[in-house]
Amino acid sequence: MSKIIYYSKIRQIGDFAKEALADGMLILFNEGAPSDLADYCFIHSHGELRQNLKIGQCIQLGKHAFQITSVGDVATTNFKELGHITLKFDGSCDAELPGTVHVVGEIPNQLNIDDEIIILTI
Repeated sequence: MSKIIYYSKIRQIGDFAKEALADGMLILFNEGAPSDLADYCFIHSHGELRQNLKIGQCIQLGKHAFQITSVGDVATTNFKELGHITLKFDGSCDAELPGTVHVVGEIPNQLNIDDEIIILTI
């Protein structure tokens, strides 16, 4: 039985965030992100991450669900402290960068303000 280990909502969408999404990545950052980064991010109300990010967990973004296939070395720390991770929708089993979380699933064509971000354990 899965359990929710993280919950928040998208509060703002940066001017260039949808372009990054179209390129296969989604950058999350908590409210208060530096303005030069916020333009590329989906800004969210940051909740408490109750467990470390792990392969096999499920991330739900609005109506879309994705399984984590790899987690960068600093992704959990960055997410806990800053609400910041980069999701790559390529299903890679090796994290490309330390702050990247790779997931498998079709890239969402639309995310909206107030869409939920939920992470579930396996």
